[in-house]
Amino acid sequence: MSRYCFKCGKSTKACICQWIRSLSSNVELIILQHPTEAKKPMGTAKILQLSLTGCYLFQGEDFTQHEKLNHLLSDDAYRHFILYPSDESFSLTLVKETLHNQKKVRILLLDGTWKKAYKIWKLSKNLKSLPIVHLPKNLKGNYRIRKAPSDNSLSTVEAGYHVLSLLEPERNFSSLLDTFNHMIDFQIKNMPPGTFEKNYS
Repeated sequence: MSRYCFKCGKSTKACICQWIRSLSSNVELIILQHPTEAKKPMGTAKILQLSLTGCYLFQGEDFTQHEKLNHLLSDDAYRHFILYPSDESFSLTLVKETLHNQKKVRILLLDGTWKKAYKIWKLSKNLKSLPIVHLPKNLKGNYRIRKAPSDNSLSTVEAGYHVLSLLEPERNFSSLLDTFNHMIDFQIKNMPPGTFEKNYS
């Protein structure tokens, strides 16, 4: 018997599938995951991939020649935006105008540490022509078991949740955060006594 769930990829003991709820949205997500994130027990991209009907997850570092991604980006029926805070980025709320014009939207998320996400951004030439958007700067993350550069650093699933909630406020995507919090609570519960308080408090 495998030690890992074939569906979510996590150890069978830490399987998150019981908390996954199927969700539909008009906005699609494309997750570009750095290979170092793929097997991390606290990785959150799988929550989005398993929960959302319109979600793609590709692994790599340089996506310039990635056939499946380039096929999606070439689809003129969609407008594509990449979530990457920078001096050139504009507020995600402006994307709502695209939705009001009944155009389909895909948002690209970079899944990795800041350093790894930056490497994907630098290497992948096909991303440079995409409009860059950012989330509101006052959002707070709840990634209690991974070190983050600032209090408003978000996990990939939190970023995806806020993207969808801002663009489609009439829909309820809270089950994404419910699954995320169940996963974190399980990991904390299974840490050796005092580990969480010592390393993350």
